[in-house]
Amino acid sequence: FADLVLETWDLHCDRNGREHRTADMGCKELVVRRGQPFTITLRFSGRGYQEGVDKLSFNVETGPCPSETSGTSFHFVMTDCPEESCWSAVIQQQDGESLSVSLCSPPDARIGRYSMTLETCTDYQGSSYQIGDFVLLFNPWHPEDTVFLRDENERREYVLSQHGLIYQGTCDYIFSIPWNFGQFEDDILAICLNMLDINPKHLRDQNRDCSRRNDPVYIGRVVSAMVNCNDEDRGVLFGRWDNRYEDGMSPMAWIGSVDILKRWKKFGCQPVKYGQCWVFAAVACTVMRCLGIPSRVVTNYNSAHDTNANLTIDRYVNEKGEQERQSWDKIWNFHCWVESWMARPDLAAGYDGWQVLDPTPQEKSEGVYCCGPAPVKAIKEGDMLPKYDIPFIFAEVNADVVYWVVQSDGMQKQSIRSSDVGKYISTKSVGRDSREDITHNYKYPEGSEEERAVFEKAEHQKKSIGEEDEGLHLRIKVSEGANKGSDFDVFAVVNNNTDEERVCRVTLCARATSHNGTLGLQCGLTDPVDIDIEPRAEKRVPMRILYEEYRDKLTQDNLIKVVALLNDHQTGDIIVAVRDIYVENPPIKIRILGEPMQNRKLVAEISLVNPLAVPLNGCVFVVEGTGLTDGQLVKELEEPVEPQAEAKFRMDLMPRLSGLQKLMVDFESDQLTGVKGYRNVIIAPQPM
Repeated sequence: FADLVLETWDLHCDRNGREHRTADMGCKELVVRRGQPFTITLRFSGRGYQEGVDKLSFNVETGPCPSETSGTSFHFVMTDCPEESCWSAVIQQQDGESLSVSLCSPPDARIGRYSMTLETCTDYQGSSYQIGDFVLLFNPWHPEDTVFLRDENERREYVLSQHGLIYQGTCDYIFSIPWNFGQFEDDILAICLNMLDINPKHLRDQNRDCSRRNDPVYIGRVVSAMVNCNDEDRGVLFGRWDNRYEDGMSPMAWIGSVDILKRWKKFGCQPVKYGQCWVFAAVACTVMRCLGIPSRVVTNYNSAHDTNANLTIDRYVNEKGEQERQSWDKIWNFHCWVESWMARPDLAAGYDGWQVLDPTPQEKSEGVYCCGPAPVKAIKEGDMLPKYDIPFIFAEVNADVVYWVVQSDGMQKQSIRSSDVGKYISTKSVGRDSREDITHNYKYPEGSEEERAVFEKAEHQKKSIGEEDEGLHLRIKVSEGANKGSDFDVFAVVNNNTDEERVCRVTLCARATSHNGTLGLQCGLTDPVDIDIEPRAEKRVPMRILYEEYRDKLTQDNLIKVVALLNDHQTGDIIVAVRDIYVENPPIKIRILGEPMQNRKLVAEISLVNPLAVPLNGCVFVVEGTGLTDGQLVKELEEPVEPQAEAKFRMDLMPRLSGLQKLMVDFESDQLTGVKGYRNVIIAPQPM
């Protein structure tokens, strides 16, 4: 028999991409998921393949030093009955000189870029052909994969959706910003794989690192460390919280991960300036979704950063309500992390499912700034031992905050009310633009038997006292419309829940603050007011917060912290109430003109009204949306926008993908920054 000579081959990138749900990557290469068959066609010249005469076998290899012992190199022969636990090749059909072959990896294969070789052998004469590279990803659709997720709608949201919402604001004023994850955009897969290849564990031991890439727990830990640059590991983002962002992009200005990852690649893996928690979390979410691990961004309101791990955060204020001394322990008005879905065969039973990964650099874990994966179930149960980093996350959602009032004689008095940590833990709902509250995944109901048992296990005595029915009660209310550019009122609301008249003194103080709890300059203070309150009655003490007072003190976080202090003359008790107020930016309006259809021009009209009493200079709109824009579109306005005037422009879009897409807009200027808006656009498929 003449030798079997391979003439051409076809990896069917499009068809395999559709079947493996990777077609949106628009890559020119083959991208498939583990445990699922994919088809290639081999075309021989002169004669076709003959069973019994020709032997065909394949080699697949990944990583710089492939070896069978580390699971990074495989040799397998064409067979009739494939084995699920290893690589296999089966003939699908033969048509003259062409042969379709179905290849399949085991569901626990290492992910990454592979090279593939075909070996032919006839009468002991053999030839070898390099038939190209392919990328193998995790497969949440395969029941044997450790990232298997049962619900198709959840897989669509947490693996395939390229846009989403991230919750911000305060626990009293929750809002969302749009985010373009863009995990299937051009080049993002290559950047994610490169991130794995330059991580310090890979550089220390390439063979060991590649052999562990079948494990989402390992990958999650690597990604969590590589998204920040605190270990001088060429990480993606530089964190900064001090409102000085001139030599980079303000964390508030980003609207997607793609721009950040592309900048990182373009500048030779130098950290991109600057990130804060939601930016770190969103970039990590992009990388995890790109690699095939179901992931979502989660926001925890009133998140504790407990540095001395005693689960108590002490705050000191003077009798005017001003902060007395800086504490290393902080309360962030919100903090974002990622949850990724995976089994935990490395732990005892019961910890599969959502795992917390927190790429924001806060504390070291095994010598590196990373955090997780920590099973959400372990956090709820107060199990501190399973890996990784549960005590830190447990404190973020369960610590107590105790306010101490430092009196003029230096005496310290504990306030009888403490604030709540770990509220309204939020993520975007599956398939809808609404908020899903997942607090119940992290903690039992407050005051329940189960909560007490968890705290006992975690050796945590809850110091805070619940709402007092008896005595005086204090809270802070905001008038409607804390809008940037306007004055607004806040009130200390005092309730007398007793049957006798009470006399007390109330003081209010307001300061600009930043999202991680650092306090800025004062922008409001009342003189102490003495009030008498009838039994079972309510009284309000107002404080007006003036735009001219807060204008130059507000950070880009747009937050003002109001502290109210009440001295109960009868009992000598001091009650403290605290509230973070978010000063709202104006809305961005987005109109879509024309019939939205794939590969047909579409016009968007984008506008914003300047609510301030001064002109806006250096105005820039940045627009992006996967499938709608090709990268980012930047529109710089030549003229300043006068007070109460409207900035408006139109731009052409060419939708590449059909279905529901999000057009996202960010607006920057000298006086207004980080203004966000989005519009859902449903794109009709191109007629066949």
